[in-house]
Amino acid sequence: MSGKAPERLAADAAGIARAAELLRAGELVAVPTETVYGLAARADKEGAVAAIFRAKGRPDFNPLIVHVASLEMARGLGRLDERAEALAARFWPGPLTLVLPALPSALVPAVSAGLPTVALRMPDHPALRRVLDELDLPLAAPSANRSGAISPTAPGHVANSLGEGLAAILDGGPCQRGVESTIAALRADGAWQLLRPGPVAQEELAEMLGPPSELHNAGIEAPGQLARHYSPGKPLRLEARKARADEYLIGFGSVAGDCSLSEGDLALAAARLYACLHAAAASDKPRIAVAPVPDHGIGAAINDRLRRAAA
Repeated sequence: MSGKAPERLAADAAGIARAAELLRAGELVAVPTETVYGLAARADKEGAVAAIFRAKGRPDFNPLIVHVASLEMARGLGRLDERAEALAARFWPGPLTLVLPALPSALVPAVSAGLPTVALRMPDHPALRRVLDELDLPLAAPSANRSGAISPTAPGHVANSLGEGLAAILDGGPCQRGVESTIAALRADGAWQLLRPGPVAQEELAEMLGPPSELHNAGIEAPGQLARHYSPGKPLRLEARKARADEYLIGFGSVAGDCSLSEGDLALAAARLYACLHAAAASDKPRIAVAPVPDHGIGAAINDRLRRAAA
């Protein structure tokens, strides 16, 4: 990649074809997903995967999620047992990532940070699905922003964070879900663990899998597990019912703010979370306050991101 600004591609036939062409050549392309924008590269080329880590400033112990076009492609990369097959049937394509035992494949070892597992997801955004179908290759695609910073839910967020660090941005408009996928690890002994809350609630998974096993801080096994993440670069105060003089207030429900997540709709609040954090980061107020958000359903994912942003 040169020092040029990234191409801006429309999510039409020509833009899809150009994105696929660049990705096939080993370039980085920011792509829309239903959760956040991803920084995509083909997962079978060492140079392409290394470019993701360079562009993001991402530590090499932090694994990447691999996006697949089909269940058949997933079966060639990870060991899908009956539980995985049932979850895929219900939630794929969609915002659920499964951490599974890895199979011998052409994936670059850096994708899994040297672990014996692989994180797989089938995205549910029409533009990215068309890119994956055209490529017929798995794509590694973490969020398209500098490591640890606020995730991008619009093309402008990507451009502001990465600038010249990628070849193109495929413009699919604002992301509908707004927080990253739920990540569940399926263990060989029949246990499972929730590694990252997201749009698919823990309760939905527990209906199919039974209660999850506790996490015992054994290390980073999936994205979003770092204690400090999604940072707006300013001190952030949670559970705020009114703003102090030097604070930008992100509201929810009856708490009005400079930017409102929603009047009570948690799905809308999730979709607006990062847009409000970006607005707060860009404001002239040196501090940020966030109203209380209920901690159930996707609210658990919102609060997970806010706690890490405030760390």
